[in-house]
Formats: sequence, structure tokens, C-alpha cells
Amino acid sequence: MNYRAILFDKDGTLIESEGAWVPFYRQQLMRLKGVSEADADQLMSLTGYEIATGRMKGGSIIAGGTTRQLVAHWWPGASETERHNIMAAMDQAAHGDVKMDLSPITDLKNLLQSFRSRGWHTGIATNDSIVSTRRQIADLGIAELFDAVIASDTVEVPKPSGDMIRKFSLMTGVALQEIIMVGDNFHDIEEARRGGAGLAVAVLSGNGTEADLAHIADVTLPSIAHLPEYLGHR
Repeated sequence: MNYRAILFDKDGTLIESEGAWVPFYRQQLMRLKGVSEADADQLMSLTGYEIATGRMKGGSIIAGGTTRQLVAHWWPGASETERHNIMAAMDQAAHGDVKMDLSPITDLKNLLQSFRSRGWHTGIATNDSIVSTRRQIADLGIAELFDAVIASDTVEVPKPSGDMIRKFSLMTGVALQEIIMVGDNFHDIEEARRGGAGLAVAVLSGNGTEADLAHIADVTLPSIAHLPEYLGHR
């Protein structure tokens, strides 16, 4: 198969996830719910945060769910209007609070430019919000290197529905089977399968383990830094 486009998950694939999002969610729960740090950690544990290890469990809501799903778990009695306001407050806070903690998995500029120099289309498919995602890639200086940024609030149903793969295909004019989907969680690989992507690549730089991903992905790599070498031999 001749591939012509590559669609990346964001957290755990392009950028390191725990260092940014665990402290951010903890801070927001303390600020918006008025709870202690220990209580914030307990709330996060209900959505997949492992207090003992300080990591987010692969496949969990906190690792790969949407902000809406997290808010629904953490504010179960809130009205739809209240939840909307909480999500907006968290999105707004993410710009200042997460910015200093963003840590790229590899040299993203060189990696993305290497694909674009081949004439490939590049995109992001994330269950984060569009506001948060656009701010983060702008902070990293890579916003102009993507043809499409697809977030949970820009599709009818977020990952792993397949909607993001299909939208990317429509936006770029690239056939589904010519798209590579890359991600660090089960729902990323499911997105590839349900969306009809030509190749599903799992990376071990985020929350998912080899045991979680190797049996469902077409290939499992340590990180996106290994993509050029792998694809060069195909």
C-alpha cells in the first residue's frame, strides 16, 4: 500500500501525557471543587489514575476520554449548563497551566517536516478539545505543520467511533486506506479499525503497554521517533 497521510493522536503520542495532565487535573479539581490534593487524587482514581504509580492507566477515561466524560464523572450532579461552564473553565485554564509542562516525545518539527517533504498530509486526532489542542500545538511551534486538527468537539462522536479518520479523509482528499493512524491507547487503534485506516500503529510512549496494544495494532513501536525507519523499510 502507498500511504499518503498520517494522523496522530496527541497526548502520549506527540507529547508526554502524565507530566502535563495529572498535575493539571489535580489543580482544576482543587480549584473548581474546593477539595484537598488527596481528595483530588481520589477523584482522579475513579477515572483511571493510579495513585500508587502516579500514572494514568491505559484505556482509561482519564487517559483517553473527553473532557465532557471526565466532568460527568467528577461532577455527577451538575446540570448540563454547569458542566458546560466547568469544561470552558478547564479549557481556558489549560492554556496557562499546561503550557510550561508540555514535553514533546521527539523533535516534532523535524519529524513532521520529513513527512510533509514527501508530499504527505499530516493531522491530529485527539479526544481533547479543539481550543486546548490548538493552543498546545501553537505553544510547541508546530501548528503550521498540520493539514487538519480534529478534536472531540469537532466530530459527532469522538474516538473510537471512526469519525475522526473519516473526517481527515474528507478534509485532505486522501483515501481511507492510504491513511496511517498512530496512537498510544486502545481507542486509537480502534479508531483506525472503525474508520478504515490502512495502517494502525501503536506507540509505547504513553499509557498503553505492549500487552494492551500489540495484539490489535498492525505494528507496535517504542515511539513516533521510530516511524521514519519503520516506514522506510515498507
